[in-house]
Amino acid sequence: MDTNLTLMQISALAVAGMCHALLGSVKVPLARKMQIDEARVGGLVSVFGVTLIPMVFAAGFLVDLIGVNGKQAVIGGGFLIVITSLIMLARLKTYRVALLAVLLLGIGWSALVNVLNVTSPPAFLPLDETASRISYAMNMGDFIFGMGAFLTPLLVAALVRWMRFEAVFLLLAALALVPLLQGWGVDWVRIYAEPSDSVAGGLSKLVENPIVWLCCLAFFCHVPIEAATATWATTLATDRGVAEGKASALLSAFWLTFMGSRLATALLLPAGQDTLLVVVMSGLCIVFTLGLVFSRAAKTTCVMIIAAGLILGPIFPTLIAILLTNVEVPLHGRAVGVFFAIGGIGWTVVPMLIGYCAKRSSVQKAFLVATGCAILLTVLSVVLYAQHG
Repeated sequence: MDTNLTLMQISALAVAGMCHALLGSVKVPLARKMQIDEARVGGLVSVFGVTLIPMVFAAGFLVDLIGVNGKQAVIGGGFLIVITSLIMLARLKTYRVALLAVLLLGIGWSALVNVLNVTSPPAFLPLDETASRISYAMNMGDFIFGMGAFLTPLLVAALVRWMRFEAVFLLLAALALVPLLQGWGVDWVRIYAEPSDSVAGGLSKLVENPIVWLCCLAFFCHVPIEAATATWATTLATDRGVAEGKASALLSAFWLTFMGSRLATALLLPAGQDTLLVVVMSGLCIVFTLGLVFSRAAKTTCVMIIAAGLILGPIFPTLIAILLTNVEVPLHGRAVGVFFAIGGIGWTVVPMLIGYCAKRSSVQKAFLVATGCAILLTVLSVVLYAQHG
């Protein structure tokens, strides 16, 4: 285990989590400063999300194409782009500049997401244990990422009370400098060997690997359930008579249990039980989504939402751990790129379908779409268990 890599990974994951939560944290003061309506705010959020599918895919190819130092090049470039976007947000004058700044934020964040998923195993495990305990590393890394995302709204809310809004972005840009500088102290050559395959040859290996397809399709089904639950949890609760303040607290409880389940999985999951965990949690996704659909009591809805955090939390990091375990290290960048590109389609399309169904009936009934995703996820997980064990 390289201490410099571990320290860089911790701070980089926290900053990546910050970037993920940033727009949601600043949208109110940003809209007030620029005098824009919710539709334009939504446009900014959409630009950030749309960049994920192509850019995380491209970053994966770039990481593997450059070679040993590709990870440093891509993550360093990602942080420079993020810092540039934050400086632009600090000096906003027009909505077009805001769109460009958010586009750059999405590009930089996509580069970070790719590399940080690849570097979690050697960052949190001794080199001789990375193959057997990847699930620990991925769940621990995503716990740190989640804490960064969870704390960012609290940090921004505190900062805007005692400094100018522009200065908040400059301070966040300074925080992003920390992992950028730490990365230069990592001995990448000692940790990684040179890739043995061409980019095209490596891609053919991924396409021919059934585990890669199963993990990617499972992520396609999983991520909309997570996104839909986080988006409509407060609506589901208030529709059952929960007060708005309590509904907001319930959403915070969802995220806390979500992160806590990742930490618990990292610390407690026995080696070799990754796929079984995904099967069990996928089956429980069917239970909690149906519980939300048919619940008639506020207490039942609240219990289901909190349970959702416990169930959903470890699925993504464990899935990506299974993926990386079954792919050669020189192909990890491309594997993560493909994984997020396919998952990103589900992340984009399925919540839109749920929103459309909610307009025609209700959010509660529309959650049957999430149940359908949970059923498909369970089927894929069982097949994955049969293939991988």
